[in-house]
Amino acid sequence: MTEGALLQANDIITWRGETCVLDGVSLNVSHGDVVQIVGPNGSGKTTLLRTLAGLALADEGEVYWQGAALHTLRAEFQNELLYLGHKPGISGVLTPEQNLAAFLQLRHAVPDQNALLEALHALGLGERLALPCRWLSAGQQRRVALARLALEPVTLWILDEPLNALDVNGVEWVVSQIETHAANGGAVVFTTHQTMPFNTVQPIRFKLSDAVLGS
Repeated sequence: MTEGALLQANDIITWRGETCVLDGVSLNVSHGDVVQIVGPNGSGKTTLLRTLAGLALADEGEVYWQGAALHTLRAEFQNELLYLGHKPGISGVLTPEQNLAAFLQLRHAVPDQNALLEALHALGLGERLALPCRWLSAGQQRRVALARLALEPVTLWILDEPLNALDVNGVEWVVSQIETHAANGGAVVFTTHQTMPFNTVQPIRFKLSDAVLGS
């Protein structure tokens, strides 16, 4: 174990059929780290993120949270994790504001009406507040999910392609949220095919090997 590591993966090996998707991957993430997982399509980026988030099990190796094996404290870990995958994970029958309030209530946090509205307006959803999310476009639904970055009090963010379907202002907003989170001692692990115009952080680039690509 690495002393002081917040999240640690040790020798992760994952197979998909006869293809080795992750081959002995080890990674340490500490408070204040912003880690970008890079690699071509099919190199296992999403699989690694899901494994770090406890949503997928490795065939070999272990993931640790604050020095303890992840499988021994899943509830505590989930309380400190915000995971955003390819799907927004929101309810289509609820409005954007109602969705965000529900996420906060699941964390036993009191929704701040002003903060909710500020985040939604910042992401260009000010004219969609009264609509059930099923009437929003895929990109707008994605922005509803991203608004959680400004609202949920957790330590670790794991973000899979967070810039998809965002305009320039949306990208700048996400970058600002990541920089603020890191400055406050949080940690971020993310993937993206787009440029992140960071001003105050230097991401740690973790490259997955082309050698594990399937045919």
